[in-house]
Amino acid sequence: MTARPSTAAARPTSTPAWGWPVDLARYDSRGLLTEAEAEALPNLGIECLRRDGLAPDSVSLRSVARLVRPLADVLAALHWPSDDRHQRRYARDAAGLVLIRCAELGRAFWGWSVQEWVDLINASGAEFRRSWGGQIGPNARPFVIVYAYLLGEFTAFERLGRFMRPTLAHRVFGADRVDDAVQQICKVLADWGYRRDAGRLTPVICQMLLLNRSPLLEDLSTDALATLRVHPAMSGQWGKDLHGVHRAVAALGHADPPPSGHASGPAAMEGVPAPWAEWVERWYATSTLTPKIRNLYRSVLAKIGRWMAAEHPDIAEPGHWTRQTCASWVAAVDRMTVGDFSQWTHSMRSQGRLGKPLTAQSKSGYLKVPRAFFRDLHEWEWIPRRFDPAHALRTPRSVRALMGPDPRVIADDIWAKLLWAGLNVEPGDLPTADSRTYPVELIRAITLTWLFAGQRSDEIARLRVGCIRWQHDGLPIPGDSGEVLARDAVCLLDVPTHKTGTSFTKPVDPLLGQAIEAWQAVRSAQPPMLDRKTNEYADFLFAHRARRVAKHYINTAIIPMLCRKAGVPTADVRGNITSHRARSTIASQLYNAKEPMTLFELQEWLGHRTPEATTHYAKLTPNTLARAYNDAGYFARNVRTIEVLVDRDAVTSGTAANGEPWQYFDLGHGWCTYTFFEQCQHRMACARCDFYTPKDSSKGQLLEAKENLQKMLASIPLTDDERAAVDDGQAALDQLLERLADVPTPAGPTPRQIGVPATATLLPIVDLGASGRPCSSSETC
Repeated sequence: MTARPSTAAARPTSTPAWGWPVDLARYDSRGLLTEAEAEALPNLGIECLRRDGLAPDSVSLRSVARLVRPLADVLAALHWPSDDRHQRRYARDAAGLVLIRCAELGRAFWGWSVQEWVDLINASGAEFRRSWGGQIGPNARPFVIVYAYLLGEFTAFERLGRFMRPTLAHRVFGADRVDDAVQQICKVLADWGYRRDAGRLTPVICQMLLLNRSPLLEDLSTDALATLRVHPAMSGQWGKDLHGVHRAVAALGHADPPPSGHASGPAAMEGVPAPWAEWVERWYATSTLTPKIRNLYRSVLAKIGRWMAAEHPDIAEPGHWTRQTCASWVAAVDRMTVGDFSQWTHSMRSQGRLGKPLTAQSKSGYLKVPRAFFRDLHEWEWIPRRFDPAHALRTPRSVRALMGPDPRVIADDIWAKLLWAGLNVEPGDLPTADSRTYPVELIRAITLTWLFAGQRSDEIARLRVGCIRWQHDGLPIPGDSGEVLARDAVCLLDVPTHKTGTSFTKPVDPLLGQAIEAWQAVRSAQPPMLDRKTNEYADFLFAHRARRVAKHYINTAIIPMLCRKAGVPTADVRGNITSHRARSTIASQLYNAKEPMTLFELQEWLGHRTPEATTHYAKLTPNTLARAYNDAGYFARNVRTIEVLVDRDAVTSGTAANGEPWQYFDLGHGWCTYTFFEQCQHRMACARCDFYTPKDSSKGQLLEAKENLQKMLASIPLTDDERAAVDDGQAALDQLLERLADVPTPAGPTPRQIGVPATATLLPIVDLGASGRPCSSSETC
């Protein structure tokens, strides 16, 4: 792992000398009272101590000098303010209370328990004053805490309610030392972007120093901070502030950074046979998969172990598996429902998923995990090879048929509203996290990155400072040039190493580049942080208060904010609107644009290794498919429209019933009166049969002069040969004529018998007005 870089934070040039103010080893720390002490203590009172002070050699205190001397030494070692007359009186009153309680308990304070100190101090100042009435001054309680801390090593501060930790630290350690430590830590946190004032952090820092029993920051070592982390006094809000202080101490070079939330490790597997669990843990410790994937695999392997315990108790180790065992698991997965053989089902029940059938993707995953598990065990030669996992545990074809690319694209209208909301984020829209709000510039930058970059949430969270670059006419534009960017300047985004590949650069909208540069202009300097994917320390772009913005922040804060501002629900028919759905939406819009990206271009823009991966994000919309279908002209390619003239007089007079022509199919240069024209094999290469009348003949001219003709359009489906004749031209027509030479015409004779030439010109039968194809005078029948 890459070594932790040194920090630029200033460290104190000299360490002030420090020693514990009271040497407890030099006192007689017997817990039981002597007879003389037991007799003298009940006669002592607060007034006696006020009169004589804490002088162990005085006549009134000589018999209890063993108890008075440590109390007097504590007062002598404390750091007092300039006007300390009243404070010293309160300190003597507190010493008197300690001696009175010694008489009541019959034991010296050396042997008091934590609870006995708490009973004396009480849980609040008001309760303390009620307990002692007017015997003591109003501010004696803080000095009782001083005696408990220095003489009784008392640190159960969480049981004392509210009291002034800074005052206690100043009295014990000295104001200069304490204030110096507080200032160092607060300066580091302020440089990182913490907006909490020093007054709110001072009690936390003082309590940490008191619990560590030293005012020196160098004594807050890694082990000391680990002890403080589990101390009861640092629970609740104290613990949350401890994390930030810990990071500041680490930046000053006194300790290692605080552990991440993943340090606890995976939970123990319950209900799993011990031998199987041991093999799983051994594989878990050896596998080179990422921690997240290993945890997912471990969960499925634990489920397999519970299935074995229920269905195959005789099988407890991977080496006992056979092809029959694999077939049994495949069958079990195919019939499995949500919650079967799971360790926790509470969340499933609350979401209403318990008992529902597994999806095809889940079934495939439950089979993929044991395939990888047994493959590794075979390759590492941990168990004998008794079957081939790739075949014995392959996903059934019926399950694979249900899987495939299915981008969950956000509807265009909803996406447009989210874009509007992202471009108009205002300070009042900002989401809050742990009662703190990120700067508005950070929110705008991370919002526009999600809306325009098309990146995974992990990649967005791991962007580096300086990831935006500008180019114009193929030449880079220096970031410090101060020049106004040209309108056609290209904004480039450097994407870090990601899920499927190494780092790469992609063009993005200039709006995104401007938003990121606006955030970088106000971003506080942050310490380098470990990138767990590359195991190197990096300067993350989206970092604030020495903490990188979590990758799930987009899902938990940004998207709900945008949906609320845009007035759209956080879920649609495809499920919740998540950060990853924006990647599919942007990819599909680029793929369906007026001048769309090709699949290979989109592959490079998304950072995929193969085009197959890109198909899981880019999807043709129905509108794009409809436009392509219309452009292909499928219906027009197979059907032609012809004009038909109907002689209404022939129909009404009854001559049509006697065989006289009554309908005429317009062939452009002639008329065909064959009633079943659509069935005629010669309609694309009409022979001169009895049903054909040329337009330039006298009969054709008389027909066109009739006023009772009704014009109609008829759609004629074409055969493959006829379509080829229309599309390919004269060569296809010649072949068609050759095949039809001996086919009888509707009148009876064949074209060969009629004497039609072996070649002819293509005869258009489409509506001339609709097609715009005029007949030339050279066209023959």
